[in-house]
Amino acid sequence: MTTTAPAPTGSQTPPGSSRAPREGRGLRIGFWVAIVLVGLLLAALTAVVQRSGDPATDTLDPRSATASGAKALVRVLGQRGTDVRVVDRGDRVTGGTVFIDDSQGALDPAVARRIARQAQHVVLVTTNPTTLDAFGLDVEPASQVGGDDTASTSACAIPAAAAAERVTTTGYDYRVKDGARTPAGTDLCAPTGTGADRGYGLVRTATPARDVTLVGTTAAFRNDTITTAGNAALALGLLGTDDGGTLTWYTATFAAPDAAPTLGSLAPPWVPSAIALLALVAVAAGVWRGRRLGPLVVERMPVVVRAAETTEGRARLSARTRDRTHALDTLRVAAVRRIARRLGLPRSAHVDEVVRAAAHATGTPDVQVGAVLVGGPTPDDRALVAGAAALDDLERAVRAATTGDQQTDHDLRGARP
Repeated sequence: MTTTAPAPTGSQTPPGSSRAPREGRGLRIGFWVAIVLVGLLLAALTAVVQRSGDPATDTLDPRSATASGAKALVRVLGQRGTDVRVVDRGDRVTGGTVFIDDSQGALDPAVARRIARQAQHVVLVTTNPTTLDAFGLDVEPASQVGGDDTASTSACAIPAAAAAERVTTTGYDYRVKDGARTPAGTDLCAPTGTGADRGYGLVRTATPARDVTLVGTTAAFRNDTITTAGNAALALGLLGTDDGGTLTWYTATFAAPDAAPTLGSLAPPWVPSAIALLALVAVAAGVWRGRRLGPLVVERMPVVVRAAETTEGRARLSARTRDRTHALDTLRVAAVRRIARRLGLPRSAHVDEVVRAAAHATGTPDVQVGAVLVGGPTPDDRALVAGAAALDDLERAVRAATTGDQQTDHDLRGARP
């Protein structure tokens, strides 16, 4: 007689059984919260670093002593009596000589037109087509020029370039728009390339005030290349003043209040906060609705499925697709495992070891046993049947050899697939 123990009541439940799931859930929630906090912290640090980055790391920065800076040029200009004023806003640019570094393409066209009306000499570094149009330059960027090549400027109509005689072409080159003829009052110097690929690193054109010189050969201003060829003479000739005047060095950046509008500046001020809030909501929804990866759960099936049905189903698929080679390979793999187990070989044994052991046990050449267990493609049904029969013969021969039963079927009459 058997008895059934009563089910444990709520007071009999072990105190740790309900506490463990809660603790596990708390750990998971804490993990995802930590991930979100770390992401927000990294984003904040990135924004702070970008906002407070050292401007001296920018190319042609007049305060930078690095290879790409222009501090050496500014120092020599000061020694020659030129007062260099570094500004980052267009409304602080006055008349005289103005150097505009618009490498970022942040100069507003309205500011560019105002400077063109006021300044006597403008030296411009830019590849922005809008800025080129604002200064009345009928040229367009052609390509970026690398290497250490130099170009002759001795015959150039720009006095500073003619005095330099030869300058480094590293930087950018320009060409006249639409392949037209050079506009009147425009001078092109420092050629690079040939034929249709020809460009010019120096372009000068007249403005309502005086002139604008577009400089693509920016290597003439850099600390690391200013002493090469006639780069120093070109830079000092373009930016220096004979009467000890003032040079306004204007670097256009997107952070300036008079910079060209961008998509971020045109968006309402609440858009970044809304995007950040939506990102947090998405992360919270993922944590809330995300499925935990836990241990496998054994599910009771409504019916009992025989393991042989899987093999039969795969066999039907092979028969339907006429994949005889795959079908015979499946039989070969199973035969190799059975023969290895019968011969006492480990499960990690290579098929070559199984072939040699079977050949030694049955007294059959290795080549013949290998043709049975490894074989090749199966072109037709006759080869498939012959291969399966050869596997049966080999297994019977191995069985007879291991049990000591001297049978004659181990000669593998059907071993050739």
